[in-house]
Amino acid sequence: MDFEVLILGTDPNAYYMARCCYEAYHKKAYLIGKDRLAFTKFSNILNVSYVSDLWNIDTFINTLNHFAEEHKEKKILLISTNETYAEYIAENKSKLSKQFVYNYPSAKVIKSLTNKEAFYKTYEKSCLKFPKTIYYDCGKKEKIPKLTYPIVVKPANVVMYNHLRFEGKNKIYKLNSKEEVENVLSLVKNSGYTDKMILQEFIPGDDSNLFDAVVYVNRKGKVEFISFAQIGLQERTKSMVGNAAVLINGFNTTKGDVDAQVKDIKKFMESIGYTGFAEVDMKYDSRDNTFKVLEINARQGRCSYYVTPMGKNLVQVLVEDCIEKKNHTFEILQDKVLLSFVPKGIIKKYITNEEFKSESLRLWKSVIKPMDAPEDRNFKRFLLLRKRWWHYYKEYKNSYWK
Repeated sequence: MDFEVLILGTDPNAYYMARCCYEAYHKKAYLIGKDRLAFTKFSNILNVSYVSDLWNIDTFINTLNHFAEEHKEKKILLISTNETYAEYIAENKSKLSKQFVYNYPSAKVIKSLTNKEAFYKTYEKSCLKFPKTIYYDCGKKEKIPKLTYPIVVKPANVVMYNHLRFEGKNKIYKLNSKEEVENVLSLVKNSGYTDKMILQEFIPGDDSNLFDAVVYVNRKGKVEFISFAQIGLQERTKSMVGNAAVLINGFNTTKGDVDAQVKDIKKFMESIGYTGFAEVDMKYDSRDNTFKVLEINARQGRCSYYVTPMGKNLVQVLVEDCIEKKNHTFEILQDKVLLSFVPKGIIKKYITNEEFKSESLRLWKSVIKPMDAPEDRNFKRFLLLRKRWWHYYKEYKNSYWK
């Protein structure tokens, strides 16, 4: 069946989804985004265009429908790379061309996950476990409660927060005193943010206590597969902390019960009526030997490409489900796969879990680099990627996140 693939975004997520399309079908996906990000520059395996006002809902709908008009008589697989576009798709199904096919849950379900206050409160009695959390309303004059430090501070309303630009903006804040909390909350409120901020306990442990699961729930609401990867190192820039930089699927140096956690994730996703890709971010808590869920992204995550070498090309999964209407039985992806956004030198210097570091170096000869597709070769992109690799040394050396 002839179809086109339209990806919304120009970030690493968008690049590797285009890579998946090219690797599965040897065809170029179309990307539409608002920013000219380096991750999707100088590529031979995708077609990219920019609409600066794409976050405007009317512009969004008109842009997509114009694309459909230009590709008449073809189905168009529509893929979002962030929460904003996922919500827009779910909320405006009746306004989008019937040529588009996609797999996203209802807007209500998406918002119950993307808004962190709604997420923790809605699902506090589910089978999942969460860190202890307090909510601070930036729209009111509230006193800061008594807290045990360090704590993690982050926005409840990710969509609102992502649309703001201000000096000192971090994706996540790790704070060690009441004074630091007061300063950050003042900064956020003055930026125009009026929703809740999450004040959350910091679960002890280094980056290797972080875990990632990629989940796919088919159009019938049944989970088809779940991965489970240990993260050895997270990104360290202000806008990227919380994203995995190095991970190994099928590996676990903690005492956490992975099988039980996978079972709970499957049960949870099916119970809330979810469909499509999701990424589950967790941290292992050595105090009670459990995995605490930090968030669930209503889309594939920035590092989700690692399921592709395990036979789950992300675009092909969507095509087989949404276009070809194929059915697959549930599978736990257990192959050992190393994914890295950073060079080997960063692994050697900054991963503190020696067992994880040793396994990463052992697997390096078959490392998966999401931004570095073998079929996407040109000199400008080669230089861009190598410049990015060397830039990581500066980022880790000067990171605010310790």
